Order: sequence, then structure tokens, then C-alpha cells
Amino acid sequence: MSSRRSSRRSRGRCATRSPSTRGWRVCRAPRGRCEPGWSVNTVAILDYGSGNLRSAERALARTGANVTVTADYATALEADGLVVPGVGAFAACMRGIDAVRGGTLVWDRLRKQRPVLGICVGMQVLFETGVEHGEQSSGLGVLPGSVTRLSADIVPHMGWNTVEPAAGSTLFAGLESERFYFVHSYAAREVDGALATTAVHGERFAAAVERDALSATQFHPEKSGDAGAGLLANWVATL
Repeated sequence: MSSRRSSRRSRGRCATRSPSTRGWRVCRAPRGRCEPGWSVNTVAILDYGSGNLRSAERALARTGANVTVTADYATALEADGLVVPGVGAFAACMRGIDAVRGGTLVWDRLRKQRPVLGICVGMQVLFETGVEHGEQSSGLGVLPGSVTRLSADIVPHMGWNTVEPAAGSTLFAGLESERFYFVHSYAAREVDGALATTAVHGERFAAAVERDALSATQFHPEKSGDAGAGLLANWVATL
């Protein structure tokens, strides 16, 4: 992993909540000349050497958010929302997260009720442990339980799948019948003390989790077309 860290800013337009769509409307006024009631939310994407950073950056910018890709603790702590992406092995992602004080960052934000969104392995590392190839690695321990290999005949689980949203879900408001794009071989099963949206691939697993300021998806919203865009807009609307 490169020791050089990036800090890129994507200047999003102002946005406000749309009562009709339960999502966001993007302001069309020139920058700096917005009407009262419009505001720009800031989102930091944690750069620890893993994840679809540019895809996530573009997808979040389309919600109207002002997006920064950064490894800087202070910048990520002060943003309205933090996104923890992740692609690859659980243990490798944890090493990258530890290298940029990502665990401390996530916990400090959650203690202050500042929103955090984990994506794919960025969701998995929120659990207590992950087991890959017979080896157990420690996660951040925000959520109880372990991430283990799917028991389906075909692994990885790759492609579009429906989900069963948890009752009262904010992430999936207006998206209850949509499909989302998954690419993973490991998943959590039971999630105590949280709203758990589930999906089925050989067995039922946690496709998303919501608890207080914490949200996470096993699928990739940034690769899930209009459904993923709607989910990200729903999350940005909570910031």
C-alpha cells in the first residue's frame, strides 16, 4: 500500500429534502446564491488504500454532497458524514484502517452520534471478528458477531439481488422492491440490537445494518444504479 495519501474534494451542489420522493433535490442556482433552506452536507470518504474511492466519490457527489477523499483524521472527524469503503480481504482492510487511525475515527464519530456508512468490507470490519481461510482477525467491534464465508454452492455472490428491508429502515425508504449489486464471499448472519436488512444467496445474510448513527451495506450502492443512488440520497438526507 502506498504511503502517499490523497485528499481530493468534489464540490457538490446544494440540496434539500424532497417531500414527494423522500429523497434529495439538487439546487440549480449558481454556487453561493442558494435559496434559504438549501444546504451542503460534507462527506468524507476514508482513504486507507482500499475501496472504490472514485466510484463512491462520484455517486455521493450526485446527491449534492460536498465530498472529500481523505486519510486525515481531523478532516474525517469533522465531516457531516463518514464513508468507510472496502474491497478485498478482511485482515488487509483492517491493517489499512489501523494505519490511518480509522478505528479510533469510527468510534469517536459514533460516540458523538456523527453518521458513519460502511460499504462492502467496510461493513464487515464493523463486526467483532472476520474468519477467512480458517484464520480469525479482529474487527472494530462496533457490531456483535463474526463475518464468515457464505455456504452457497456458488461463491462469490456476484450480481444483482433483492433485499428484505428491515421495518422502519431509513436507508431503504422508497426502495423496498429494488435490486442492488453484490460482490462478496463473506457475510454476517445475525445482527443483534440493530435494524438488519437481509438478502438470500444460499442462506440468509445481513445485506445492510442501521443502528443510531451507524449504517452499512454489504452491497455496493455506488454500483447499484438508480437504486443505489436513492439509497445514498436517503443516507445523505440524515446528515
